Amino acid sequence: MSAIVKTDYRSAYHFSPKAMWMNDPNGLVYFEGEYHLFFQHHPHGMGMGDMHWGHAVSRDLATWEELPIALAPDHFGMIFSGSAVVDWNDTTGFFDGEPGLVAIFTHHLDGKDGAPNIERQSLAYSRDKGRTWIKYEGNPVLEDENGIDFRDPKVFWHAATSRWVMIVACGQTAGLYHSPDLIHWSAGSRFGEGIGSHDGVWECPDLFPLAVDGEASNMKWVMLVSIGANPALAEGSRTQYFTGDFDGAVFTPDEDSRTVRWLDYGRDNYAGVSWSDVPEEDGRRLFIGWMSNWMYAGLTPAEGFRGAMTIPRELALETRAGVTVLVQRPARELEAVRKPVHSLKGASLGKLRKLLDGLRLESFEIKAEIAAGASAGFKVRAGADTETLIGIDGEAQVLYVDRKASGRHSIHPNFPGRHTAKLEVGSETATELRIFVDRSSVEAFAGGGQAVITDLIFPEPDSTGVDVYADEEMAFLTLEIYWMDPQSAASGVQKAEG
Repeated sequence: MSAIVKTDYRSAYHFSPKAMWMNDPNGLVYFEGEYHLFFQHHPHGMGMGDMHWGHAVSRDLATWEELPIALAPDHFGMIFSGSAVVDWNDTTGFFDGEPGLVAIFTHHLDGKDGAPNIERQSLAYSRDKGRTWIKYEGNPVLEDENGIDFRDPKVFWHAATSRWVMIVACGQTAGLYHSPDLIHWSAGSRFGEGIGSHDGVWECPDLFPLAVDGEASNMKWVMLVSIGANPALAEGSRTQYFTGDFDGAVFTPDEDSRTVRWLDYGRDNYAGVSWSDVPEEDGRRLFIGWMSNWMYAGLTPAEGFRGAMTIPRELALETRAGVTVLVQRPARELEAVRKPVHSLKGASLGKLRKLLDGLRLESFEIKAEIAAGASAGFKVRAGADTETLIGIDGEAQVLYVDRKASGRHSIHPNFPGRHTAKLEVGSETATELRIFVDRSSVEAFAGGGQAVITDLIFPEPDSTGVDVYADEEMAFLTLEIYWMDPQSAASGVQKAEG
């Protein structure tokens, strides 16, 4: 009788719920030293069902404490996605003149006897740093005459017009509304007709300003829009972005937005939005996404829980080849929870392979510089018949992740595959590659975050080997490997010169 090996796919350094189902991140807000992460949560099942808002907090974006459920369904329906803000000036009147947290979310009521679903926007507020929530007695605060696919409000304070702005998904467009107090809303405009991808329903929009190339005098607005899975398309659900101008009522896309642009070219970064109220002295636009795909989200292996978030990321706008593009970089806080394994410069392929032979890693980070024009990469979570390939194709100038042999991939016909992201040629000498590997995921960033691929993988528990491959003996200019351990701080580096 053979032993039964239990496979643990719970991430070591990505957030996942203690139990049951999780999907979209909600209510991302920073307040009094804490990053709040609310999330779509079904506390009684392993698939989407009676949706609540789960809740977790972090002081460092690397370690998370899960708190009791924040919002539960009521007579208006389930609690679908939304956002949260700090009402600094008590525009709502909920906080006796002090700052407090306000959540803006979709109430979703299933239609009965063939009637359509009803979706409306509602409020809740907290006077104790998000530990308990009071639903506003005047809910809902915003309704649409159609009420179908009217969800996922993201709210922010627009300083130039001194009022709140809401962007909300409206079927195949994004609706823009404004309010003096988060309670009384007026329509501003609609965006989306004749532009962008309409392969699926629009969901989880976000809208925020960023300085191009870090120049405060050159600001653009970024709109994120996630689109649902289409059974006819192999990509499933994914997220697009637009750049342009916003005057407080109307978003005007720029010429670069006439081309569909994806936030992530993998399969498993969906419904991501940014944190509200990150302190001005910090200055970053921080983002996190749900690490799954509606194409197969309910089919992934699960033992007691299902769902995880991406690593937190820093978003920026940079000019590449004359085009303004959205780049993503891992949040710098993750550097505090890594422990060095190897650090090398100028090592030959043969030496690297010898060094990595016998190395076993489950949750780790790789940083490498690959010589310009070279094709090179890594085999991670490798075993007897299992491996995930991550690398740079120098001839095609693409970043790729190949998960065709990554482990348990029969969950859906479109799960196995090779995913690519085009690289804009930057440095004449090297291409930067950063890879984050965990028990059930890989996240690859190349070209300073211009090309990004996020993919789930489900390797066997003993598939923990690491290897390199390349078409040139000196393809790897530098290589650093870190073990990711949220419970420990980094310590000294083992150095080896090639």
